Amino acid sequence: MFIFSLIIALVTSPLWPLGPNPLPGDPYIIVNKETNQLAYFQGEELKEVHTVSTGKSVELTPEGEFNIIVKAINPYYRKKNIAGGDPNNPLGSRWMGFDAQDTEGRTYGVHGTNRPETIGGYVTLGCIRLENKVVEELFNKVPIGTKIWIIRSGKSFEELGREKGVLQ
Repeated sequence: MFIFSLIIALVTSPLWPLGPNPLPGDPYIIVNKETNQLAYFQGEELKEVHTVSTGKSVELTPEGEFNIIVKAINPYYRKKNIAGGDPNNPLGSRWMGFDAQDTEGRTYGVHGTNRPETIGGYVTLGCIRLENKVVEELFNKVPIGTKIWIIRSGKSFEELGREKGVLQ
């Protein structure tokens, strides 16, 4: 009986998963690797579309629906031991990590850049790169638990939003 009660508690807990699949009005992000664009939805409206950079090859940026689970201001770049805020830090001024491939939000993320000229290209090792000013604004709007859907599609963001139930 204890095991059954524990399973029920975990499944009905607000932490399992991080939240409901999204409710009308919740922030929601869609990244289309076909167009290298990110759409931000809020309150059942498409609010913003921004140009991004994604993986050098199709398989580098994971596809699927994930959760933003880590947020950091001036993130530290572990691969090359570069401090946050350093002009040589390729992660820019903000990091929003998502839970792709069991990486706990530490490997894949939406982040800024110290090379804004690369925005729009297929140049990353798997992350989604935005201009610093754009990621800073988005960072303030996106709470932990926000869903992010990464897809390669010829559909519009409106069509994709309706498909996920974000738009009516």
